[in-house]
Amino acid sequence: MRAAICHFLAEDRSGLRVETGWAEPPAPGAGEVTVAMTHAGLNFPDLLMLSGGYQFRPDLPFVPGVEGAGHIVAVGEDVSGELIGERVVVGTRSGCLAERLTLPLGAVRSVPGGLHDAAAAGFTVAALTAWVGLVERGRLVAGERVLVCGAGGGMGWAAVQLVLAREGHAVAATSDPAKGDLLCALGAEVVIVDRAAPAFELRNIDIVFDPVGGALTLPAMRMLRWGGRHLMIGFAGGDIPRLPLNRLLLKGIEVVGVRAGEAGRQDAGAGAAHIRAIDALADRMTPHVGLTVALEDVGEAFAAMAAGRVTGKAVVAF
Repeated sequence: MRAAICHFLAEDRSGLRVETGWAEPPAPGAGEVTVAMTHAGLNFPDLLMLSGGYQFRPDLPFVPGVEGAGHIVAVGEDVSGELIGERVVVGTRSGCLAERLTLPLGAVRSVPGGLHDAAAAGFTVAALTAWVGLVERGRLVAGERVLVCGAGGGMGWAAVQLVLAREGHAVAATSDPAKGDLLCALGAEVVIVDRAAPAFELRNIDIVFDPVGGALTLPAMRMLRWGGRHLMIGFAGGDIPRLPLNRLLLKGIEVVGVRAGEAGRQDAGAGAAHIRAIDALADRMTPHVGLTVALEDVGEAFAAMAAGRVTGKAVVAF
């Protein structure tokens, strides 16, 4: 079986190899299914896992990939045989960059909203993080102004879509004018930011959605109104910023950490409700798949993501 396998951790992802002899997954046991993958969505947690920089560290060697899409080819005991052939999305902590995997039935669900497989493969992580961040943690209400950092990437793109779907005003920050044109077509106000020396000329922002971190965080935070909320999603910019706590005091700002997957693991009922919420919005939050590669080229896709060259989502097609 073909799979992308991480044999050792390295900043340059040199431990990742695509091989043809990876062991087939076990036959599904009770409550399990085997899925033949058609596509896998790539995410920044995958990049971090390959370097050892993520909070979850699978045992080596491991197959990365936290989300994807495919169809069920085998079922275990206590699972209806009628599910064979069902198109599903997969969510797991690793393993999606393999042609087949066996996992609990609860880790798959029917493809929402008629999404095609490539879009379905890249839907859940970004949409779920946007929902948990903006709605659950950020308390977004209609009419609020949301500054979305890194708006041209997969996570930021989903945040812009969700703000608009919830009748908010999306201010999309990107360093790439071409991405800005696409975001403008979505309905966002666009600001072009210098990545080396980011600055904004905005005021009265209600929420900052920040998956970038680094040098962008403090300039974005300065744009918040009194009582605004700064949502820390991640650090795609590579650096974890140091925050002067006096700024929080002077403007009554909330800085909120967002871990959508962990939120669902801590409270399974809430996690299921979050999934239902994003699936209901799938037609309004369809990912923009800006890069599709074969499994053999997954290393190039990761390099493009790390350099910020991907618009929307990068997806592997098997």
